[in-house]
Amino acid sequence: MSEFTLAIVQLVSTSDIEQNLARVEHWVAEAAGGGAQLVLLPENFALFESKRSLDIGAAEAESEGPIRGFIAGLAKRFGVWIIAGSLPCAQRPDGAPIDGRVRSACWVFDDSGATVARYDKIHLFDVDVKDAYGAYRESAIFEPGEKVVVIDTPWIRVGLSICYDLRFPELYRAMAEQGAELVTVPSAFTYVTGEAHWETLLRARAIENQVFIAAANQGGIHSESRRTYGHSMVIDPWGKVMAGLEEGEGVILSTLNKAELQEVRARMPVLTHRRLK
Repeated sequence: MSEFTLAIVQLVSTSDIEQNLARVEHWVAEAAGGGAQLVLLPENFALFESKRSLDIGAAEAESEGPIRGFIAGLAKRFGVWIIAGSLPCAQRPDGAPIDGRVRSACWVFDDSGATVARYDKIHLFDVDVKDAYGAYRESAIFEPGEKVVVIDTPWIRVGLSICYDLRFPELYRAMAEQGAELVTVPSAFTYVTGEAHWETLLRARAIENQVFIAAANQGGIHSESRRTYGHSMVIDPWGKVMAGLEEGEGVILSTLNKAELQEVRARMPVLTHRRLK
């Protein structure tokens, strides 16, 4: 199947997990009703409060994590694949427990609710930003992942990344070398960094690797000190923005045609022209 419908959900998540999951359910239903076959959620979709990440991570390390179970149930009920942004998890993919920290994990569920894949965020956001929050130190709570993850779906081969990963082109090139045709970027980009760099980085990653990019961002005011940029979007392999949403909650539907990607790569076979590796 060369053509399929992708949905991106943009949220303004809070510290209320039940409310956040209710909004996820609403937008997944909306996406499925619009014909979506694959749905992407943003980073921190279930909880926008780092202080509780350790507790949530401990619960999600269980074989039947409650939030993962909820998302798996949505995937099965609505008959869609879901790429579930990020969730804290106090267990590594090999089953080893994590002492004192958690990982930021992106889980993929198929339309039967089965777990297909897990990607752990490799690059952690330890930076100073000129906003009300100021200093972000993700590594105080999160342990970095180390494995590039590219998976097959019924429609297209998908590479997984999370937020700050976007600033590291070597990760995206590694995914392209493993056959990625679509790369997902669930995020919680701050307003300041998003306004400066978000679209530029997304379009660059699409162009240089000749892949579709699907970027689901948080999009609004979460508290007195936290504001995210929004502007979730789908970008084609030529760097064109196919669909987008500025701020607030919502869903984007976009039809992706794998033949378009193959045409771009045939006309300009950049990946085969590389001289330095």
